[in-house]
Amino acid sequence: MIVYLICYTSSFFLARGEHYFLSGALLLAAALWLYFRDYRHSGNLIHLRGIFSLFWVGGQGLACLKLSRLQGDWRAMTWLCMALAFAGFWAVFEVLSRTYGTGYDSHSRWRRFTGDPKPVYHMVCGVTIISLTAFLVEAVVLGYVPLFLRGVPHAYSEFHLTGIHYITVSCVLVPSLAILHAHLERGRGSEQRMVTSIVMTGISLLIPILCVSRFQFVFAVLLAGFTYISLQKQFNPAYAAAPAVIILPVYLILTVARSHDVEYLNGIFEMKNAAMPIFITQPYMYIANNYDNFNCLVEVLPEHSFGLRGLFPLWALTGLKFAFPQLINYPIYVNKKELTTLTLFYDAYYDFGWVGVLIFSCLLGVAAYLLTIKLREMRNPMGYLLYAQLGVYLMLSFFTTWFSNTTTWFYLILTGILALYYHWRERRR
Repeated sequence: MIVYLICYTSSFFLARGEHYFLSGALLLAAALWLYFRDYRHSGNLIHLRGIFSLFWVGGQGLACLKLSRLQGDWRAMTWLCMALAFAGFWAVFEVLSRTYGTGYDSHSRWRRFTGDPKPVYHMVCGVTIISLTAFLVEAVVLGYVPLFLRGVPHAYSEFHLTGIHYITVSCVLVPSLAILHAHLERGRGSEQRMVTSIVMTGISLLIPILCVSRFQFVFAVLLAGFTYISLQKQFNPAYAAAPAVIILPVYLILTVARSHDVEYLNGIFEMKNAAMPIFITQPYMYIANNYDNFNCLVEVLPEHSFGLRGLFPLWALTGLKFAFPQLINYPIYVNKKELTTLTLFYDAYYDFGWVGVLIFSCLLGVAAYLLTIKLREMRNPMGYLLYAQLGVYLMLSFFTTWFSNTTTWFYLILTGILALYYHWRERRR
């Protein structure tokens, strides 16, 4: 934490002096140091605090480089909130680790998870079939499949039926379920179930491609990668390269399919260096601009919503948003209408200001600690799926307000239902 505070304070003053490259470089160095510190102590490639440190602090470091004309100097309150978001998480995790242990000390023992593969096989097939059915319903009712449209950059944005689309996108859980099934099936010799599971995984990955949803595809692959790594006794850094090999070509294809050509994207991103390659520009802006959107919120928010915005999933899942539309009448504030992705802490500030950011980060630290120490003794395979989900949410902490997103809670509820199903089957057995 001392290293982080020194780097953060220096970065703040360098940014005030418009030494943006040095400001960003310091935070990037701090992010790498924090990640490797947790990785070295735990041997866990996806240690939750390490993942959050790398991507939250590293994302802020990229934003501090100020490579786009859209990016301006941040308010002091923005700097404070970003520091509190990290410090609260890190400090709570550290206090709990020192008090109750880390789960990775010399007395801990890795236990290969075993259990009945049949319930997980049923989950793979059931979630895939239900998700595919929901997708076909949407395609029939709406009259099109986004992949087959041309010249419509926002085709996926319109491909939604209320209540149905949550079921459609539940396909992103299937590759992770298939990883769990393969792990449990090992040595049992059921080739038919393995082949069926692979086919179902292929179908589940095809759905986001047909929807032209880069995010859903990336999420599914990352989730499967995190699940696979969490099951391993030895965490080989080479595992990190596998998801990239799958994601990059499909991501590029879907970018073309969404009619997002280079000229269109460069016009949105407004890079200071117009000659910068689009494969650098696009990921940079999808990370960096979210911090500037947070700063935009700090600058123009007229009043706090005191929990109403953060409770959006409750209003959506219960249908209260249709009966009381004023519950969701809270606009987002961004520096450009085409760039609407936000950070994990956007709604926490929207609701309660810097106090909300600090409390939310502390709660995340508690959840991350509990899952981290339980990772090596999971008895229900859905525990690994839950760990992987939180890992991806923390990895993409620069991207959106995960925990005030209805889809996130749909995934968590579905994961809970699947865990209960597995527990019920084990008790019967």
